[in-house]
Amino acid sequence: MRIAVAGAGYVGLVTAACFAELGNDVQCVDIDESKISRLKKGEVPFYEPGLSEIVIKNRERLHFTVDLKDAVKKSDIIFICVGTPPKENGEADLSHVEDVARTIAEVMDSYKVVVEKSTVPVKTGEKVAKSIKDYNVHKVEFDVVSNPEFLREGSAIGDFMNPDRIVIGTESERAKNMMRNLYEPLKAHIVFTDIKSAEIIKHASNSFLAAKISFINAVANICELAGADVEKVAEGMGLDKRIGRQFLNAGIGYGGFCFPKDAEAFIKISEKLGYDFRMLKAVQEVNNFQKKHFVKKIEKALWVVKGKTIGVLGLAFKKDTDDMRFAPSIDIINDLQKEGARIKAYDPEAMENSKTFLKDVVYCNNPYDAAKDADILLILTDWNEFVSLDFKKIGSIMKNKVIVDGRNLYSPKEMKEHGFRYISTGRKEV
Repeated sequence: MRIAVAGAGYVGLVTAACFAELGNDVQCVDIDESKISRLKKGEVPFYEPGLSEIVIKNRERLHFTVDLKDAVKKSDIIFICVGTPPKENGEADLSHVEDVARTIAEVMDSYKVVVEKSTVPVKTGEKVAKSIKDYNVHKVEFDVVSNPEFLREGSAIGDFMNPDRIVIGTESERAKNMMRNLYEPLKAHIVFTDIKSAEIIKHASNSFLAAKISFINAVANICELAGADVEKVAEGMGLDKRIGRQFLNAGIGYGGFCFPKDAEAFIKISEKLGYDFRMLKAVQEVNNFQKKHFVKKIEKALWVVKGKTIGVLGLAFKKDTDDMRFAPSIDIINDLQKEGARIKAYDPEAMENSKTFLKDVVYCNNPYDAAKDADILLILTDWNEFVSLDFKKIGSIMKNKVIVDGRNLYSPKEMKEHGFRYISTGRKEV
């Protein structure tokens, strides 16, 4: 099929590359000329495992351009994958969505299927359709479809190619058939619904996962007070098929661009509709508390933070990504710096991006450089690289053998055997 993808950000580029991989002719559009120039050279502007290889492999089918009008004319299906960043009040900024919809309307000269892929509030589909109708210069037929994405950073290619489900919101048989044919190669379960339900599915899914994370973090805090082990509690809970083990990993809270933004947006959506989503507000409160609680553990372990050197392993909000947006590390490091701590940090991929969010951090070449002469070592991201560290070496180069682990990467018993004071999340200190 002939496809246009408006937006070469995280969702847009992954979507464009994967559709090209499936054999479609794809025009990927972005207003950032430097980004498009890099992509034309095969350079992916962010880290996502496997994405660079797919972009390079599909050069003949995957085209990059800043000309949205030309891309619309060349395509039958247009995916809107532009950013919907939060405003100061928590609502989604839909100005980029409107800009794309209006451009589509002004230049389309044949039937088009316009697909909302960006995460948008319920009823956005109606507004997109109205905008296209109002500016439909050539008075051609079109349909609007909601097709929310469920891509996890770090495993986006696998998520696209092997989805749990594909959600398609449309009441048009013509659009439904085109979307079914587009996704047919994936042999996935497709949920067909109305546009409003599809829009809510996205916000409800992310908010529920955020709630699951906050729930296990609240349980972890209870485990610390009771002397229980949250890892065993999570295992016992997760074996119940109604609950499942995924997203029951206690730690320093959720981050990234999706969960914080979508939970806040869903609260605002609910308020506009006349419902006070107090449960989701509590999810946010728990998440914010986890970062403060983690800092308190560091303060307790150090006694005096001022003048201390703190080594940090991991800056990205999760492993296998360089995304620093809403990363818990930002608030934790900022709080420690306010108390006069000196921060040394290492992350396999996110150090360059972190410079936008963090100041006065000494960036290191490897985990051992971050640990050298540190009064305490923090684990803030669960990179696989950190699982198999040489703790004999680390212990020999630190000032004090103290680790505060926000990701529960290690066994308390093994850390004790290595001679460390090991403080984790939801588990007894040994």
